[in-house]
Amino acid sequence: QAQLVESGGGSVQPGGSLRLSCSASGFSLDNYNIGWFRQAPGKEREGVAWIDRSAFNTYYADSVQGRFTISRDNVKNTMYLQMTALRPEDTAVYYCAALALSIASMPTAGPNINYWGQGAQVTVSS
Repeated sequence: QAQLVESGGGSVQPGGSLRLSCSASGFSLDNYNIGWFRQAPGKEREGVAWIDRSAFNTYYADSVQGRFTISRDNVKNTMYLQMTALRPEDTAVYYCAALALSIASMPTAGPNINYWGQGAQVTVSS
């Protein structure tokens, strides 16, 4: 069964760091553009960071630029989101995703997404 499985969420104080991982099984990530969305209570799901299948191009939301770093390891069939200088407004459920269609900007969270992770809670609070 093809799926994405996330790990690494949790609670952290403001200014802290977390790393999310997302491993694929049943399919190869190197055929996909991959990235992360997040959804806070009462808000729409928003794009956070994406990396294209070449790994040459990355796209970040303005709110996380300079603080978050997305990466991929096609050998391990895994993607990562390194989050630093976390803020309370980063609190959300984070979802990894894979998209076969070509991208030239941050994708939207819609039926275009081929695979979704199960979600990982990130809570930033003092």
